Amino acid sequence: MSDEQKVLLRISNLKQYFPIGKKKMGKPQAYVKANDGISLDIYEGETFGLVGESGCGKSTLGRTLLQLNHQTGGRTVYYGRTVEDFDLKYVEEIFKNLPEKKKKCEDLRAKVKKTREDYEKMPEGSDDAKILKKAAAQHLAELESETKNQLLDITALIGGLYTLNDTALAEAGKHYTAEYLAMKEIRQINAKIAELEKNGKGADKISQLKNRIPELEKKVEAELTEIQKIREGCPKGDEYEEYENQKDNGINLANLTDAEMRYLRRDLQLIFQDPYSSLNPRMTVGQIIGEGLQAHGMFKKGDPKMQDYIMEIMEKCGLAPYFIHRYPHQFSGGQRQRIGIARSLAVNPKFVVCDEAVSALDVSIQSQIINLLLDLKEQNNLTYLFISHDLSVIKYISDRIGVMYLGNMMELSDTEHLFAHPYHPYTEALLSAIPTTDVDGKKESIILEGDIPSPINPPKGCKFHTRCRYCTEICENVTPAFEEVEPGHFVACHHKLGVEE
Repeated sequence: MSDEQKVLLRISNLKQYFPIGKKKMGKPQAYVKANDGISLDIYEGETFGLVGESGCGKSTLGRTLLQLNHQTGGRTVYYGRTVEDFDLKYVEEIFKNLPEKKKKCEDLRAKVKKTREDYEKMPEGSDDAKILKKAAAQHLAELESETKNQLLDITALIGGLYTLNDTALAEAGKHYTAEYLAMKEIRQINAKIAELEKNGKGADKISQLKNRIPELEKKVEAELTEIQKIREGCPKGDEYEEYENQKDNGINLANLTDAEMRYLRRDLQLIFQDPYSSLNPRMTVGQIIGEGLQAHGMFKKGDPKMQDYIMEIMEKCGLAPYFIHRYPHQFSGGQRQRIGIARSLAVNPKFVVCDEAVSALDVSIQSQIINLLLDLKEQNNLTYLFISHDLSVIKYISDRIGVMYLGNMMELSDTEHLFAHPYHPYTEALLSAIPTTDVDGKKESIILEGDIPSPINPPKGCKFHTRCRYCTEICENVTPAFEEVEPGHFVACHHKLGVEE
């Protein structure tokens, strides 16, 4: 993707672990490591394809990005809205506790420094020593990633002010808190005014509320002036330079409460795999589509304009408007999936997770639904995460593709280059299994022997090594880093295909 394209979601070291059973005394808690440290950017307006065998964690990743599952670790920053658009508890907490937050980060930085020093002292003469050092490098990278995420939570909000001493930082925190609370009150007043104006009553109350806004705006301006004065006194140093320009207004979805996340549900939607079980059989099409519209306050119950809007959405999704009073059992699988699509897109989302959205449909219907999704994406400037196990479908619809295996991202690249030059043996095997019209039989089909290991107790080192024909000792002991082999093409493998070691 070009540098000019806007990042919509930035995922950093995302982890999603599910506990198994109850923790027993003297024994560590067992977890299913469904997503185990995934990092990637999803750009506005693209379709990002996610592929892999069943059980690799694709659907879990999609649901975790929407925070339907609260992620265990890492950051998921959404740039479709800003922290200034909402009242966010975690932002206020950071502002109120800046010195304490900084101390936690500095403790982590000290730990990273000590770990790096120990790593640099390690010998690397023998093969065993090289393997141990590579494992230590992986541990160091994990620790650095955790530290960076902690730092970014703060520096994204205050930028270079992070370099202040505790006293100045606490003072800055007071001004940031006051400014944020004033902005919060302005948002609440504007929302109340809009509600009163919509109902056509409360003229005196509206006037009182409007008179309060200039006073609050002056408060905001005064606090920002004080923050700027403090900013001018910030020490400059190479040690912190990488964090000086980190300030941004993205929302860290991982830090939101359930109530806060509910406000963003309108932006982040899901199209389910099963068009049968995902629709309430006791509700009509109009009720199914209208439920989200009412939940997000777009229409009130009984508003005559809502039915016209629903029929308009239905028509865009290839459903006749007169279907509005029919029930799900009266439709085919393809029509039901169109209803599910209409339900998701009715609230005007910016990001949609398509979770195996065509896998339950007849092949003859799949292409119709895929083309519908592409048309709607173009019309509404949507961004898709398209999850599928079918590489033929993924190739047709995706701009970029991520290949997952046992909770990890193995390879990531633009679609054309991934199919032309896969670097990972797992990707190579998946591509070799695509049906072909090659009558000469020159294309080798690579059979992956054995079963996918348990995500409760995954293999040490590279998780794919138990089924990889290129496996060596280092694969069994050291987790490969997810690194950029060439611009935009990332892979996690010790023996990258076509790359001399």
